Amino acid sequence: MITIRKATTEDLSILYEFEQGVLHAERPMDKTLKLKNTYYYDIPNLISDLKAELVIAEINGVTVGCGYARIKQARDCFQFDQFSYLGFMFTKEDYRGKGVNKTIMNYLYDWSLSKGIYEVRLEVYPSNNAAIKAYEKVGMQATMHTMRIDLRNRL
Repeated sequence: MITIRKATTEDLSILYEFEQGVLHAERPMDKTLKLKNTYYYDIPNLISDLKAELVIAEINGVTVGCGYARIKQARDCFQFDQFSYLGFMFTKEDYRGKGVNKTIMNYLYDWSLSKGIYEVRLEVYPSNNAAIKAYEKVGMQATMHTMRIDLRNRL
C-alpha cells in the first residue's frame, strides 16, 4: 500500500538523492543542464513554504517517491488567478509502474482543491514519453511547447 505524507527536514537526505535522480534522468533530454553540482529545487523552502506541499510516498516504510505542488499567481491573460504548479515528481526505479506517481498526483490535486485552486500545471520534456504517459493517466493535457536556441551555434 502506498502512503503519502508531508515531507519534513528529516527527509532532506533522501530528497537530495531524489533530486539528483531527476537530474540524472533529465540530463540526456536537456544538454543545457550542468554536469555536476546542479540543483533544481530549494528543498528546505518547499518544506516550510505555506503555499507549497512537498510530499513523500512510502511503501512498507520505504521512501519511494516525492512531488510537490506550489500555488503560483497566474498571468493576467488567464481565466484563473492562481494555479498549482507541480514539480519534483520522482519515483525510485524499482517502484515505477506501481501507481506511486498517480497516488502522489491525486494527493496534490486534493491539496490544491482544499486551497481553492482548480488549475494545475507542470512542465515535462517532450521526449520524456514515460512521464507524459503517466501524467496523461491522471488527466493532464499538453498545452504549450517551450522552444529554445543557443545563439552561439550561429556564430
